Amino acid sequence: MSRPSLVAATLLAAAVAVLLLTASRQSGSSSIQPVAVTNFPDTQNVEGEVRIKGSVRMSEMVTFKDVLVPPVRPDDTTRLVEAGTLVSDGFANVVLSLHGQVKGSVSRMGEVGAFLVPEESTIEQAFNELGLVHFALRVAAPAVSTQTPCCASEQPRCAVGFQRYKILLYNTTDKTVTVDLYAYLTS
Repeated sequence: MSRPSLVAATLLAAAVAVLLLTASRQSGSSSIQPVAVTNFPDTQNVEGEVRIKGSVRMSEMVTFKDVLVPPVRPDDTTRLVEAGTLVSDGFANVVLSLHGQVKGSVSRMGEVGAFLVPEESTIEQAFNELGLVHFALRVAAPAVSTQTPCCASEQPRCAVGFQRYKILLYNTTDKTVTVDLYAYLTS
């Protein structure tokens, strides 16, 4: 081989080698990405003394007292008596207790009760526009009569599903009843 041919072949081989190295470096750099690995610890272990400022709410009694409830059927949703709002946020359960006292002599036996309707816009809309009582917690004192001028309900334990409930009362007797509603909220 002549000298000029040898120089040309060497330059060609060097150019091909540079081209191959550059191509392999570009394809390798686009596929290799930096990776950061974070090892999270096992369940957090607490050692030493732990303090919580203030009291921890495990339960709370909320009372709605001396609410006058005239005769009103439970299905007459436009006339139910509002007794207030129960704020149940942070609690899992509520035990409801209803106590009532008849004003006067009852000629028609009936029951006194309460609906606790969630204060959520769509649920309130269904109640206000259509009279539908969705997801309500209920408690009632049955068999209110002249022989039993004071009445009391069973104490149902209900799961709390909403942060706030509007309390609505009814009375199927023919006399006004003074009602106390007790809501014992628990975790």
